[in-house]
Amino acid sequence: MARKKRNHSSGIGGQAVLEGVMMKNKDDYAVAIRKSDGEVELDVDFYKGVLAGKLIKKMPFFRGIFNFIDSMILGTRLINYSASFYVDDEMEPTKFDKVMDKIFKGRGEKVLMGLTTIIAVLLAVGIFILLPFYISDWFKGFINNTSLVLILEGILRISIFILYVAAISLMKDIRRLYAYHGAEHKCINCIEKGRPLTTRDVMRSSRLHRRCGTSFMFFVIFVSIIIFFFIRVDNIWLRAGLRVALIPVIAGISYEIIRWAGRSDNILVKILSAPGMLIQRLTTKEPDEGMIEVAIQAVEAIFDWKVYLKETFDYDIDESWLEAENEGFDDNR
Repeated sequence: MARKKRNHSSGIGGQAVLEGVMMKNKDDYAVAIRKSDGEVELDVDFYKGVLAGKLIKKMPFFRGIFNFIDSMILGTRLINYSASFYVDDEMEPTKFDKVMDKIFKGRGEKVLMGLTTIIAVLLAVGIFILLPFYISDWFKGFINNTSLVLILEGILRISIFILYVAAISLMKDIRRLYAYHGAEHKCINCIEKGRPLTTRDVMRSSRLHRRCGTSFMFFVIFVSIIIFFFIRVDNIWLRAGLRVALIPVIAGISYEIIRWAGRSDNILVKILSAPGMLIQRLTTKEPDEGMIEVAIQAVEAIFDWKVYLKETFDYDIDESWLEAENEGFDDNR
């Protein structure tokens, strides 16, 4: 009989990419991508991130800031990597590509990727941080109560985020990305609930997970509402500047909350996690069996789930049973 441990974190995380899944365990990561010919391309590598080995990366609150930066860098890199499988290899470089390569000595593509990331961050700050602020500030002419205006700003920030997530889910490619996101969550939930990582068991696992990036983004918004409610200044430009300047602080606090949520199962955690889990119903979709198989390959490349089940749940995996289970599931398709 397995030693039942509720909500036991495996320490692995991941991300959906175009037609695939990335799984990360400490510095090691694996990305599995379903190519157009149906074969799965598996790439295993490591990423230590910025300030690798520095003590500050392990300190509470500071680690959240650097984890957020590392996730942005690695995530963008892997999204571009997965997209490369669906770009026409015969496309000739444009004049702009040639100029960029000449200026940056063959590193034009990396420079463009960096600029794209910076622009994406600036747009996110503008849409989710500054836009709600300026809209709510306009209402100050009608609402003579600073606290109500700040509450309105928070409501607008959450509403814009949800509308954005819902709107992009209407795109076919994004729906498939959300399905791979669901496959990633299902794999992690499967092993963290003490089940063997088979297609059958993964399929019946939940597509929602407390340590999801969607929940992290909700906590960022939630924490920002609380902080800005108590930090008040009169100058509009200073107020706007503080909302941008305090993003690292907010990210650090949010990371600690979601880290705690991933390791605890008390009632307060469930209450705090509930809104983020609801939003995940928009950012994850039920994957098909092929997507699950891709996600399983990514997990197995960087994580020994059999050892994990043995050490955590005292659960021995019978290899003959596992082989029969997988064969049986294939026969029932």
